Amino acid sequence: MCQYANDMKNFTFRKAVIEDKEAIWTIIQQAIAKRKAEGSNQWQDGYPNTLTIENDISNENGFVLVHQNKVVGYCAVIINYEPEYEKIIGKWLSNNDFVVIHRIAIEESFLGKGLSGKIIEEVEEFAKKQHIFSVKVDTNFDNHAMMKIFERRGYKYCGEVYFRGSARRAYEKVLK
Repeated sequence: MCQYANDMKNFTFRKAVIEDKEAIWTIIQQAIAKRKAEGSNQWQDGYPNTLTIENDISNENGFVLVHQNKVVGYCAVIINYEPEYEKIIGKWLSNNDFVVIHRIAIEESFLGKGLSGKIIEEVEEFAKKQHIFSVKVDTNFDNHAMMKIFERRGYKYCGEVYFRGSARRAYEKVLK
């Protein structure tokens, strides 16, 4: 449950626009630094970068969580496309249309307030509006905080996928 539950009217989830790029990049850089400080190799290889964010926005895959006109969270939402997911070592729960969430990041002053879960909840609602009832995600094996968020939100571990030579834990949630 989001710590701001009584203040949800001040949060909006929307497609990112190019004017959001600087705020998004700041959030991504904070997340990169946090993963490095935690000793992780996730996001330490030049990905994601500003071109990644620009491509997300231009392809209409970038989404932001906004609180009182400030971008406080970011993710990419992609429908029916993640080539690495076709090579899962394991088994997905479903083989129907799906939404992929990538690059979830929260502005550092908003960390620990349940906003990653809020973004996931918003993506699930977005998927349902598209008549899509599967959400697939992945994270590094050492990103324990994100794994807990996925598990709390009802995502099931399905196996491993590989990105840039590194194994990642893959999860899926079938929506009702």
